[in-house]
Amino acid sequence: MNIIDELKWRGAVNQTTDEEGLRELAEKQQIGLYCGVDPTGDSLHIGHLIPFMMLKRFQLQGHHPVIVIGGGTGAIGDPSGKNSERVLQTMDQVKHNEDAISAQMIKLFGTENFTIVNNYDWLSKLSLLDFLRDYGKLFNVNTMLNKEVVASRLEVGISFTEFTYQILQSIDFLHLYKHENVQLQIGGADQWGNITAGIDLIHKVEGSDTDVFALTIPLMLKADGTKFGKTAGGAVWLDPKKTSPYEFYQFWINQDDRDVVKYLKYFTFLGEDEINELADKVQTHPEKREAQRRLAEEVTKFVHGEQAVVEAQHITQALFSGEVQDLTAEEIEQGFKNMPSVEVSDEKKNIILWLVDDTKIEASRRQAREDVKNGAIRINGEKVQDVDAEIDPSAHFDGKFVIVRRGKKKYFLARVK
Repeated sequence: MNIIDELKWRGAVNQTTDEEGLRELAEKQQIGLYCGVDPTGDSLHIGHLIPFMMLKRFQLQGHHPVIVIGGGTGAIGDPSGKNSERVLQTMDQVKHNEDAISAQMIKLFGTENFTIVNNYDWLSKLSLLDFLRDYGKLFNVNTMLNKEVVASRLEVGISFTEFTYQILQSIDFLHLYKHENVQLQIGGADQWGNITAGIDLIHKVEGSDTDVFALTIPLMLKADGTKFGKTAGGAVWLDPKKTSPYEFYQFWINQDDRDVVKYLKYFTFLGEDEINELADKVQTHPEKREAQRRLAEEVTKFVHGEQAVVEAQHITQALFSGEVQDLTAEEIEQGFKNMPSVEVSDEKKNIILWLVDDTKIEASRRQAREDVKNGAIRINGEKVQDVDAEIDPSAHFDGKFVIVRRGKKKYFLARVK
């Protein structure tokens, strides 16, 4: 299947400047294509995966993806999707973010047939006079004002700095066309104005018959109409220190039946037959959640690797069954990150006193004795029914944790000081 036809089947194409021309070009030669990411933070999140999945698909078909780290544009601020000015970062912050994001990119794309560049390398060399004479003269202010990204900000106001962002992004496209053989820019639906401005610039500089293309991705919405990628706890990060692989896996496995097939098409490399088979299972046996499990496995493997999938599944199974005793200390750190926790000393103590005085898991000694006698308390996966039993916080999990389960589902984590 031609890459453009595959992207359309997967629901990944919003707008293109010349779909037939792009399809023909992709058939006859390797395409250089790019998308940019400004280093506004030191980790990417799953929203960034939306364009990156596109680049990865092109890479798998032999094309050459280029990522532009916006060391230059990131110091200015993209007005796209914002209703107010961005807070400018220090150059030290930008540099730290660039390094962290570059490492994440290499993890996703490898080093073969893939390039990372930084637009600071060429934008920083432009003098103000060069910018105005060589590029400013080629942009019509009326046209710039009509671009959605600017028009949406005119009522609340937009600084000259952010107004010029589309010129800088256009210079990026021209530079990459000249120096990296890039003919296609990919971005979100809100980037259409910026990307087409780049095509206009290339046509003015290189000639109107120059083969360059734009392709944007539909806005990713959940079935309930809300924006994909946001959770009650905030963004879902690609950095395992910010969002553990277990949390990442859980995000995908908890997707709505109405969304899961769309996400399988978009965020996995599974073929049409397998996705259609999983779509049938969503209709016939939704309670088994096979499509969600497959989605979680595939995306977690892509971002964090095979071992992360194994660990996430191990934690999931242990929490579901209550058999937590075989978890490693690292798996506990992942799986219990958002569960109620308390710090305790490493001293041995009677279970009743420990549950009431040290951890406050039980409200009173009477309640604690009742729960222990009734078999409602498990310590590190083991049921404890002796009110005279002793808790030894250093006995399990490298002496770092004690896991308490009260009833069938309530978990508590005691961190040993």
